[in-house]
Order: sequence, then C-alpha cells, then structure tokens
Amino acid sequence: MSAPYDLNDGSVFVIVGSGAGGGTLGTQLALKGIDTVILEAGDRHETFDFLNDEWDSFSQLAWKDKRFATGSWQVAEDFPNLPAWIVKAVGGSTVHWAGASLRFQAHEFKTRTHYGDVAGATLLDWPIDLSEMEPWYAMAEDRMGVTRTNGIPGLPGNNNFKVMEAGARKIGYKEVSTGRMAINSEPRDERASCMQIGFCFQGCKSGAKWSTLIAEIPKGEATGRLEVRSGCQVLRIEHNAAGKVSGVVYADKQGVEHRQKARAVAVAGNSLESPRLLLNSHSARFPDGLANSSGQVGRNYMRHTTGSVYGIFDKPVNMHRGTTMAGIVRDEARHDPSRGFVGGYEFETISLGLPFMAAFLDPSKWGRDFASALDNYRNTAGLWIVGEDMPRAENRITLAEDKDAFGMPVASVRYDDHPNDKAMRNHAYRQGSAIYDAVGAVRTIQTPPYPSTHNLGTNRMSEKARDGVVNRFGQAHDVANLFVSDGSQFTTGAAENPTLTIVALALRQADHIAGRMSRGEI
Repeated sequence: MSAPYDLNDGSVFVIVGSGAGGGTLGTQLALKGIDTVILEAGDRHETFDFLNDEWDSFSQLAWKDKRFATGSWQVAEDFPNLPAWIVKAVGGSTVHWAGASLRFQAHEFKTRTHYGDVAGATLLDWPIDLSEMEPWYAMAEDRMGVTRTNGIPGLPGNNNFKVMEAGARKIGYKEVSTGRMAINSEPRDERASCMQIGFCFQGCKSGAKWSTLIAEIPKGEATGRLEVRSGCQVLRIEHNAAGKVSGVVYADKQGVEHRQKARAVAVAGNSLESPRLLLNSHSARFPDGLANSSGQVGRNYMRHTTGSVYGIFDKPVNMHRGTTMAGIVRDEARHDPSRGFVGGYEFETISLGLPFMAAFLDPSKWGRDFASALDNYRNTAGLWIVGEDMPRAENRITLAEDKDAFGMPVASVRYDDHPNDKAMRNHAYRQGSAIYDAVGAVRTIQTPPYPSTHNLGTNRMSEKARDGVVNRFGQAHDVANLFVSDGSQFTTGAAENPTLTIVALALRQADHIAGRMSRGEI
C-alpha cells in the first residue's frame, strides 16, 4: 500500500516531527521502500509564501505555544514564556536555520574522557566516536550540498564577514572563512545558488538553503512511501501489553483526535517537545513516562553557551545584506583548559533586522545607550558565540501544571549556567570585542543569550541504560520499537552547530532501522 495510509494500518513507521532528524529519516526510509508517516504539528509553507518581514515571519513560523522558563539563566528573566526559538511548520527549524554545517571534533564525542570529572556536570562519553560517524558525515555533507566539501566552493563574504575577518586576523586568529554552509554557492540538486538576499531566518526565498521542506521531503513523497500530515499535534504514544509501541494519538487542526497505528515510532520534535511527549505518554507500565526507567527523560538539557557581540563603526557596514551566518572563526573551538574552562567555542557572523535588534539587544537596558545603538544600525557588525555548555541533571524539561489547548501538560524548561559556561562566555565576550576594537570600532556591545535555537540533550544516548534514554542508534533502552531522531539524543553539545550531526545520525539510523526491519526484528 502507498500513501496516504489508513489509520488502522499498523505496518507504517510513524515519525513525530519533520525537521532535520524527522524529515531526513522519513525521506530515507521511504527511499528504502518503507511505508512512513510523518506527523507535523505545524502548517506547511512553501518558498513562495515565506514572509520577508521579521515580526510577520515569526508569527508565521515560530513555535509560540505556551512554555515556561525557570532557573537563573538570563532567558528566564527576559523571555519567560519563550525559552526557545524554533519553528512549528513542515521542515521544522531547518526552515529557520542559518545553514552552518560543521562536524564535531573527535574529543567532543568523548568529553568525560578528555575533560575529566567536572564538578556539577553530568559529562558522559557518547557510545559512538568520530571515526564511526565520518562516513555518515560525508553522506550528509553531499546530501546537503555543504560548501567547502565535495569540491563545492565557499560562499562569498559580505561586509559583516569582512569586518569580522579583518579584526580576527589582526588579533592573530587563523581559522577564518565563510564557513561550511548548506547553502548552494552554485546550482545543485535542482536548486539555485544563493542570491545573497539576507534575512535567512525568515526562510530562504530562493531555495538555495537546504531544508527538509524543499530538499528532502518532496523526494520521499515522490516514492509514494511517505505521507506528511501537517497540523497534527501528537499528544501521546501508546504501547501494547508487551510494552512495545503500538501507535500514536494526535489532534488535527480542528482539534479532533485520531489514533494512527504503527509498527514503530521515532520521536523528532526537538529537545523540548520530544521529552514532553515521552513524559505525557506515561502509563501503568511506564508510570514516570515512556522510556524513562532511568529517570533521564528530560534531563541534561543543553542549549549552547551563547551571546553576541556587536561593533559600531563610523561608516556603514549594512550587516543585513548577504547571508545571515556569513562566516566563522574556529580558533577557539579547541579544548584548552589553560583558558579557564573546558571545551571550546566559535564565532559566527549574525545579523538581525531592526525589530529583532530591539528585542534582543538587551531587554533590561532601555535608555540612551540602547537608542544610540539602534540609531547606528547601518554602521553595526555582529557576531554570535556558539560554545559547548555543560550537561547538568538539574537542567531539564518537566511537565508544568498548565495545559495546552488539547489538555496536555506543557513543557517547563529549567536551566542554570554552569561556572564553566560563564567562564567561556566571558572569555568569548572579551575576544569578540577585541576583534571589533582591532579594526576601529567606536563602541562594542555585549548582549545576553537569545531564546535557545540549539536545543540539545534531554533523551541522551548512553552505553548503559541507567545513564540515558537511547542506545547508540537512537533506540530506546526500554522500548525496542521506539526511536529518538533529533538533537535530544545528543550526549554532549560540542562547539559546533548541531544540524549536520542530526542529519548524519538520521541517515545512519535509517540504515539501522531498515536492516532490522528486513530481519523481522522490528
């Protein structure tokens, strides 16, 4: 049978979420001849209807459902109901992302070994390593058309990059480039090359940027083996008497509940919604939540050590022209405890429009300095810090007493910076300011972290069932036919943007699942 699939068809593989993990996994399974249904909570937008306006685009794409932020992190004070900035639409946050596609370094898969016992952190080595992941990284880079791989040239540098590059080289940095980006620098995969329109966060208007919405899902649908149902919010996952997953219950756009039977289920709803779904899927057999015998579901939430530095100059920069993430400095990505912290961080150019600059510059500091920064928007260059934050058991997703429109408890996101995170951020603030000072900045501004875009952990991989939620293939330790396919399976966060690793893991997972299905093990 081919798509669309019957609700009572228990032979289908059901995936919750259509982003980097779910959209890739669903497409790859369909290409392997496996009947697959993706359930996506958001609507389906296409390239032609993306809105080239920050506020309107945010309203169109962002996950605005009620959530709560608690803990001592600045986001809880500045954005108590918006702890994360992710997309609720077909394609997930690959619609919104900037395109940076970087492999983890070898030591970042084995942080417990390399960093040692860091007090207050729950560091754990991944049950996989870089050598095992390298062929999957190569496959993902080819699939996504990552620049500076497979003979694909890098993108050109805009003014924002040129300012950062000049300053970075003046203070001695060497690893400076326009980066490895999943944005076409030349026509590829039946998609045009980047037109340098800018404002990539609002969805790519030319189709040059890889997303599961335009580069994966249509290929899966073309096989007749993939059905994507948009506007379908999954409420809970059900299991049979043997403890195996048997289907999911979801609400459609009208709020009507349906039950889709399933041969197996993969959860790929981001590191906030995935643990929320597992916790909401509690039963007599799984009283603390599905796949949660370890008590680890929702724990070890990571969001990268972030923040921004802006430099104001006496001449125009027009940072908004060209790709949003137009370049990268990687010199600080190494592990070098002599700096006063373990792990590393990267600088990446960033540009926001005036509305988001006003919202994110520093909401607690209205006044003359704030106003003058906005007045000098044209003369501003910007960079973003991406650093490895420490996993902590108490940084976690739990269920709040408040409920959503479907009567399900919403997510409460608790996060406290680890002392290592603060030391890293302060070092990055100093170095980022030095970059702009070196090329004559009139003033530099250090801004606090934005709502989280890199949400990681909460269903982490572990060798031993007691230490995590899933094994080395993203299969739940407790439930043989339940998988996790998003960034929530990350054991640690690394200094690199996570999307390439999520895609590589999804390709590897699809291969594993297809093999087990062919052997009748699922």
